Amino acid sequence: MGTGSKIALGCGGLFLLVVLFLGLATVGSYNSLNSLNQAVEAKWGQVENVYQRRLDLVPNLVETVKGAAAFEKDTFTAVTEARAKVGQVTAGVKPTQDPAAMARFQEAQQGLGSALSRLMVVVEKYPDLKATQNFRDLQVQLEGTENRIAVERMRFNEAAQAFNTKRNSFPTMLIASFFGDRFKEKTYFKAQAGAEQAPKVKF
Repeated sequence: MGTGSKIALGCGGLFLLVVLFLGLATVGSYNSLNSLNQAVEAKWGQVENVYQRRLDLVPNLVETVKGAAAFEKDTFTAVTEARAKVGQVTAGVKPTQDPAAMARFQEAQQGLGSALSRLMVVVEKYPDLKATQNFRDLQVQLEGTENRIAVERMRFNEAAQAFNTKRNSFPTMLIASFFGDRFKEKTYFKAQAGAEQAPKVKF
């Protein structure tokens, strides 16, 4: 075998090694991104779950308070409208990859939280209502839900950060760009003023 043939064979082998290395790197990066992406979506599912739990508590809470505070119509209307807005905003959206959708989601949830706070102020005028077992049960469930919301939002942000860190590292960012929106950077929950403390529901 001539020198030229050996060089050509060596170059061909080197080329195959480079292609193999790049292929393995691409597969590894894709699998890693896919795994982190699934973790983010799982955490988002938990966020939606706890927010839905709060949403499900609202009708029972309103009906319980209505019995004792029949004339607080504006407050009940505000809670009902805020709950309806949450339902409209969360229907069919994917806030994890859309900052505008995440902002709308947070705004709607904060609106419901504010309306619930106003409802709790109404309760202060009715000590007999606060003493009923049904109301106390709802109070415990709502307090627990608010704490779970804070925890699940934190866990979601941690998963989103892990994904974004991997996605924006080199050379993974090049591979991610080939797949378009599939591996788009994740959007974080933004803390609102005073959110450094766990939410407190006052009764």
